[in-house]
Amino acid sequence: MEITAKQVKELRDKTNVGLMECKKALAEAKGNIDEAVKILRKKGIAKAEKKASRDSSEGIIHAYIHPGAKLGVLLELSCETDFVARTDDFKEMANQIAMHIAATNPIAISEDDIDPKIIEEEKEIYKEQALAAGKPEKIVDKIVEGRLKKYYTENCLLDQPLVMDEDITIKELISNAVLKLGENITIKRFARYQIGS
Repeated sequence: MEITAKQVKELRDKTNVGLMECKKALAEAKGNIDEAVKILRKKGIAKAEKKASRDSSEGIIHAYIHPGAKLGVLLELSCETDFVARTDDFKEMANQIAMHIAATNPIAISEDDIDPKIIEEEKEIYKEQALAAGKPEKIVDKIVEGRLKKYYTENCLLDQPLVMDEDITIKELISNAVLKLGENITIKRFARYQIGS
């Protein structure tokens, strides 16, 4: 099957991944754009996991101030080289993530960053709620597991759907950037400031 330049452009616009990667994904998906998007996401996550062990000692501190100047975010986004840190793609991603943090107010970057005591307390609350609602004992653990997953999605930055494009999570956004830019990219830390809180 012949892959057209129009298909490649459409996929690139959707994913922000390089032309050659888009063309390969389309060939693998037999021209199906949605399937090609899935293929690129899987590749991005796989590549990101491979590169995750590489040192990311360069990067930027990005500041986002929400209109009205009552809410702001400082974000440390790292990569492997100063060259990538200066690219428009890297800076744009930093801005998207900072705006997302401003909108969603996550409490941690990932599940690993949440105090285990808080998780245990949440589990207890969910268990008590399920039992109080008359749920059978044998399905309570599954209910707790489901609510805990929702808790992570609401509170862990990497698990959250991107505010500007809810079809992808922050983790997938970073994975796509790793695929495009060819370097390990990590969120080191962030701080969200709001007047009166």
